[in-house]
Amino acid sequence: MRTLTLGFVLRRGLLAGLIAGLLAALVALLLVEPAIDAALVVEEARSAGEPGGHEHELVGRAMQVVGGMVAAVLVAVSLGLVLAVVFARVRHRLPGGTDLARAAVLAGCGFVAVSLLPALKYPANPPGVGDPATVTTRTWQYFSLIIAAVGFTWLAFLVRDGLAGRGWSGSHAAAGAVLAGVLGNLLVLVAWPATPDLVPADVPAGLLWEFRLASIAELATLWAGLGFAFGLLLTPRTAAGGGAGTATDPGSTPDPATVAPPAAG
Repeated sequence: MRTLTLGFVLRRGLLAGLIAGLLAALVALLLVEPAIDAALVVEEARSAGEPGGHEHELVGRAMQVVGGMVAAVLVAVSLGLVLAVVFARVRHRLPGGTDLARAAVLAGCGFVAVSLLPALKYPANPPGVGDPATVTTRTWQYFSLIIAAVGFTWLAFLVRDGLAGRGWSGSHAAAGAVLAGVLGNLLVLVAWPATPDLVPADVPAGLLWEFRLASIAELATLWAGLGFAFGLLLTPRTAAGGGAGTATDPGSTPDPATVAPPAAG
């Protein structure tokens, strides 16, 4: 396994995050925003029948859309840096014969632990759903579930290493790790409390699930783009005019190590 400098990995994580963020922002614009527009119509109709009527928006809808897309890019860039740091730390533990495969595995684990499990337990809701008085409770539930899911995912890697150390074959150790991760995350889904909010009767079920599925699609696009872009950026480029197998990779050397820290000074 060739050596990669930390700076080399971080730069590619940053660029992968930018690419993934742009892809996620596009999905948000095409799938999520139309569902939000439909939900706002329901919310405005509800407000029109309540005392006080409709409140004036501080930020226009167009600026909300742009802000949401910018936020998607910023979140993806931040996740790209986190993914790069974690990859540098656990690269030698990840299955796969190439950095592309290892990055895809790591991003897949991130999607399941950070996005999919919370979406299954606490599905995203469109505007007009959710009691402002329960924001703090819902926030603690959401982030504590993510922490637990990440912990069980890490435990699965430890199980894999432990089984491999006992002489289990690679496939059997991987199967044991997957089983440990699945059981641990199922425990999280069962043990964590349900959301305290109910869906108002005037919100159509079709609209609710359209928004939730679109939100998952945006997150899936972000993580898929992050994993594959990061892995491809880590893959050595074949040198023009060189022989077969010749690669140009200024941030790596062919030494059998993992990730080296940047040189001092």
